[in-house]
Amino acid sequence: MLLYDGLCGFCNTTVQVILRHDRRGLMRFAALQSGYGEAVKARHPELRGVDSMVLVERVSGTGEERVVIRSNAALRIAAYLGGWWRLLLVFGLMPRAVRDCSYDAFARYRYRLFGKYDRCAVPAAGVRSRFLDSGGFAVRSSCRGTPFGIYDGAS
Repeated sequence: MLLYDGLCGFCNTTVQVILRHDRRGLMRFAALQSGYGEAVKARHPELRGVDSMVLVERVSGTGEERVVIRSNAALRIAAYLGGWWRLLLVFGLMPRAVRDCSYDAFARYRYRLFGKYDRCAVPAAGVRSRFLDSGGFAVRSSCRGTPFGIYDGAS
């Protein structure tokens, strides 16, 4: 399960890239601002103040929930996608503090560089089942044309 900033243009595009390259089709998504995202944040106090990517994993055998954030989450997703995405794992050789500092610097400017929506985008019908709480999202008509295949609420 990947929690992402549903208001962030870059984050929404990243989710679309993952959807296109997820050969197994197992990755699920929810916006941090959704009910599911809020529930995960409530269960994990260490997520207080985190406003970007959060990978939520179930620990095999125990069913416990583990959260992975920032650059570690990005590396885990690259490993999950496989193929040439695994080349990005070379960044795992860098100290985590350096990776996270770079990640945080990019995250600080992502709205300026890629835009920010007023509301979370509604996923296209073909992938909506992979999103938790997608039915509760509203979208402005000015969000149309984004990579989410946004609809205007008429359907």
